Amino acid sequence: MIEMKVAGIALDAANRNPIVLLRDADERRALPIYISQDQAKSILGAMENYRPPRPLTHDLIVNLLEVWEMELDRVIIHALQDNTFYAILKVRQGETFKEIDARPSDAIAIALRLDSPIWVMEEVVADASIPVDREADEAERQAFREFVDNLSPEELIRRAGKGRQEPKYDQ
Repeated sequence: MIEMKVAGIALDAANRNPIVLLRDADERRALPIYISQDQAKSILGAMENYRPPRPLTHDLIVNLLEVWEMELDRVIIHALQDNTFYAILKVRQGETFKEIDARPSDAIAIALRLDSPIWVMEEVVADASIPVDREADEAERQAFREFVDNLSPEELIRRAGKGRQEPKYDQ
């Protein structure tokens, strides 16, 4: 999984539909997700720390989580099927975790209000992201090729034993 941040809201040049843009920490990949005007307003409101006089839907959900002593551990955008993204809210109450199905735009709006992380499965990023820094991507590919060309079997075995630590989300 790749942690991403909301980079902002953009408008599709062809049809003027809003898009929420997520970016990885290196700011090398952007994940555009088409959303509605209302979702764009809600996400922008959260980004600007706007507090309406009465709670709107996402504010209500945040209030319910707080009253029920639940914490939004993270949002996970886990699938892309037929041009539709799928997300879950990973919620914790005490030691118990629950996953709640949500539209990515709703999940993002709630995560922003609670300052919770947004994670995207690597296959979703691979399928739907757009490169932001093509030169850095090419430099990384070249460095990897050079690394592999100079890697001995012994060094490969040694490095494979170290393994990469992924964040645990099934607790």
